[in-house]
Amino acid sequence: MPKVMITDVTLRDGHQSLIATRMRTEDMLPVCERMDRIGFWSLEVWGGATFDACVRFLKEDPWERLRQLREALPNTRLQMLLRGQNLVGYRHYADDVVRSFVARSAANGMDVFRIFDAMNDTRNLRVSIEAVKKEDKHAQGTLCYTTSPVHDIPQFVDMAREMVDMGCDSIAIKDMAGLLTPATTAELVSGLAGAVQVPIHLHMHATSGLSEMCHLKAIENGAAVIDTAISAFAGGTSHAPTESMVAALRGTEYDTGLDLEALQEIGFYFREIRRKYHQYESEFTGIDTRVQTTQVPGGMISNLANQLKEQGALDKVGQVMNEIPRVREDLGYPPLVTPTSQIVGTQAVMNVLTGERYKTITNEVKLYLQGRYGRTRGTVNHVVRQKAIGNADVIDCRPADLLDDEMNNLREQAGDLVLNEEDVLIYAMFPEIGREFLEHRRAGQLVPEPLLPANTAQGEDEAAPVEFNATLHGETYHIKVTGTGHKREDMRPFYVTVDGMPEEIILEALDELLPEAGDDEGARGRTRRGSKRPRATKPGHVSTSMPGTIIDVLVSEGGEVKAGDAVLVLEAMKMETEVQAPVGGTVKAVHVAKGDSVNPDETLLEIE
Repeated sequence: MPKVMITDVTLRDGHQSLIATRMRTEDMLPVCERMDRIGFWSLEVWGGATFDACVRFLKEDPWERLRQLREALPNTRLQMLLRGQNLVGYRHYADDVVRSFVARSAANGMDVFRIFDAMNDTRNLRVSIEAVKKEDKHAQGTLCYTTSPVHDIPQFVDMAREMVDMGCDSIAIKDMAGLLTPATTAELVSGLAGAVQVPIHLHMHATSGLSEMCHLKAIENGAAVIDTAISAFAGGTSHAPTESMVAALRGTEYDTGLDLEALQEIGFYFREIRRKYHQYESEFTGIDTRVQTTQVPGGMISNLANQLKEQGALDKVGQVMNEIPRVREDLGYPPLVTPTSQIVGTQAVMNVLTGERYKTITNEVKLYLQGRYGRTRGTVNHVVRQKAIGNADVIDCRPADLLDDEMNNLREQAGDLVLNEEDVLIYAMFPEIGREFLEHRRAGQLVPEPLLPANTAQGEDEAAPVEFNATLHGETYHIKVTGTGHKREDMRPFYVTVDGMPEEIILEALDELLPEAGDDEGARGRTRRGSKRPRATKPGHVSTSMPGTIIDVLVSEGGEVKAGDAVLVLEAMKMETEVQAPVGGTVKAVHVAKGDSVNPDETLLEIE
């Protein structure tokens, strides 16, 4: 009798889609024993954005998370999402880095590697598949489903055949945005099942409200495994609920055989856990059929909303959603999945926030237009390409063929911060935040983002929040209340620290935080380093259109620059952007250093 199996994605894609990938390992481990008894085909627990979020926000070692989950889930396959030659980062890595990452992932407990390429360029999958098979693990080739004038079902079927020929043990349809319809699902799965002799898996986000119907059509036409999320982390931009699909198939020829009551108990656990992360809840939690036109994937919507909120521009989310398909067309219709979703999405944000399309172009878009992410299915807008890269050559080979081995250089660059190969790979994925993470770990200063208490009416006996973040002009400060005066006093002092500074230093900074009436530069110009920058008011004042972090200063005082020269490199929304000189001349002053946080309207450089 046919039987459908389930991959549950709560511990990776469920919380990535709904709470910006913020679930901590400490909230996963207590429920693992119950999940391990269910009998899932696999649990997706790692990869995707979890590696980044662990290092960047949660201050957790992602490798330690994997080891702990492996120990807590001894009877269940562990599955990860691997971006082919991009691994879990945002650029292509040399082949030796890919092989090392796969080997260490397998050694630390990974069983199933779901391997995809954001461009659907199978050349970028070959080394990852070979590395997985060398470790005797399950290689799952993945189709990034998308729709456009240059994509069709025969093309996806041909791609599946090619991946099976490379050695893949199964094929996954990755519908990251929720674009499939029931009829199309039936046609696609039927075509794949007739073309390849390996199991077909369906991974589909619920954004459009069609996921459950599509899962049923996939099952009826030969799909062996479907991806779902426990109900507490299902729906919206996440996935169909595990419990609902188990109930729907119960007593049919496709019965999963899973214990519905046990799944419901797990759902109750995650319902309480989700409350802890209310500050990261997506603004877009219900059905949104706009995905059929914008094609923005589930995980990207919540992160995009969070990033716009940090920019103070959440009101522009509608404009950004309208701009995304225009940018995608300009770039030759790439599927919107990491990293191309970030590349297209960030450029759309830039176009909206600067008020001019392609006034500022991210470094990643420039690399994309040089062919350094792979082949595009559609034709690139030549005007945009000319504006971005001029007459630079466009490569047509596999991008990684141009990369020399990197691991030895990475070990040298990381120096004594690394204790093992896993640490080298943390540094390799994210050199700036990875180095910061390793430095803070060595100093015993790994402090995660604080979780804010739920907003409740406070009675006489209820304590006020004692630790929280506050954002002023795009700069976020960590506020900690360390004590108060007597409650019987009508007015009493609160003793605080800001970003770890004791109160006496804060008093010295009050003139900047609370300037005299009529002077608005104090709060606007304050940075983490305590400096104060003038407002950008002259043609030679170099500024940025959005808050970010300086990751490189390309000029020095006294240097000569031409209009349009890159003078700084800014990281904003996980993408790097070159800040260009607005005029030619001599660099009179440099007001920033590597690692500084900067805000719009500040003078970062002065050119005379």
